[in-house]
Amino acid sequence: MSQKVLLSSKEINIILHRLACQLLENHLDFENTALIGIQPRGIFVANRLCKILKEEYGVKHINLGFLDTTFFRDDFRRGDKTLEATKTKINFLVEDKKVVLIDDVLYTGRSINAALTALQSFGRPSEVELLTLIDRRFSRHLPIQPNYRGRQVDAIDDEKVKVMWKENDGEDVIYLMNR
Repeated sequence: MSQKVLLSSKEINIILHRLACQLLENHLDFENTALIGIQPRGIFVANRLCKILKEEYGVKHINLGFLDTTFFRDDFRRGDKTLEATKTKINFLVEDKKVVLIDDVLYTGRSINAALTALQSFGRPSEVELLTLIDRRFSRHLPIQPNYRGRQVDAIDDEKVKVMWKENDGEDVIYLMNR
């Protein structure tokens, strides 16, 4: 299996700052906005963005939540591998809020579809946007596009994008790997 570095730690940091600025432009004080990281890997992106917005741009209050989509996936009972649920943590109402769903890699769009369905359990947002660190644009099965995109990657089906986070994997780096 060969791998190529798509983004280094420095490049990831630059992209996260750009995405934070784009969110700030569109949501200003975040009073009526909620950031929701999609479990399991979107939470790292959401946490980093929240930290940047608070520490570097002085945003005082951000509604930050984490959403598990396991039981809402269309492939829930299709594979040989048993899927394990993670925890949903949304301690606020999403009713009439602008919600930004956050994930690390947008591939087929199925996880986002599941997240939209799961989100309905917490109310009806006034608007839903999608932020993704990596957009694999030629792999979509559903008509889903991000509002905020860190980097667009043209990976073919036998290639995998692997995002590694310092908090979980010991380093910040994104690889393009041949399976």
